[in-house]
Amino acid sequence: MEVVIVPDAKAGGELIAEAMARLLRRKPGALLGVATGSTPLPVYEALAEKVRSGAVDAGRARIAQLDEYVGLPADHPESYRSVLRREVLEPLGIAMDQFMGPDGTAEDVQGACEAYDQALSDAGGVDLQLLGIGTDGHIGFNEPCSSLASRTRIKTLTEQTRIDNARFFDGDIDQVPHHVITQGIGTILEARHLVLLATGEGKADAVAATVEGPVAAVCPASALQLHPHATVVVDEAAASKLKLADYFRHTYVNKPEWQGI
Repeated sequence: MEVVIVPDAKAGGELIAEAMARLLRRKPGALLGVATGSTPLPVYEALAEKVRSGAVDAGRARIAQLDEYVGLPADHPESYRSVLRREVLEPLGIAMDQFMGPDGTAEDVQGACEAYDQALSDAGGVDLQLLGIGTDGHIGFNEPCSSLASRTRIKTLTEQTRIDNARFFDGDIDQVPHHVITQGIGTILEARHLVLLATGEGKADAVAATVEGPVAAVCPASALQLHPHATVVVDEAAASKLKLADYFRHTYVNKPEWQGI
């Protein structure tokens, strides 16, 4: 696992956006796995700026969704499909028919989960999966003690998660769905390159457990240690609990520039 410590969220966004741009230059039809939330926004903003400037063409890229609410219509403004259309597809000039996501409105939810896993495989797999991390170490909606071999499946949101997400639903927790579909940890680990972005002091303990702790279901993100190409990009605040921070800085400064992340 490579750990890259950057000054702030903007720098992290630019670094990851450049990695995505490099990928798209050599593989224009790459399948990019994307996450929602505030953490990845600097990545999308930086990549969109590269598209506007002509530094990269993302028009042939394909986009794969990490998770989705169950029971929320696809055209609901807070469905993750709608959020990603606004934050990723439209700014990058990517058509909706190049978007892949689980069907959160399916009557057979388990069937929809299995179908999405199969669709990712049929598409050739995710080339680069962008991840955030929760303060408890969760990735996607794989909460602590999720199986490290789990596949795309339905998960029940904790009350705290629903309270946190109520801000997107006019502050009304009753509008927040109780269930989500999420790629499982086993599914996530099948991507060719995993890039986790974490910013802020509130993520410091989770980052330390992910990078320097044991691989354990109590910290789902620690499964990234098992991946052959996993990159953890953190700002100074999120890196504040890392015992090997100086080593990570040294190795990144001295790696070949052409190698990227």
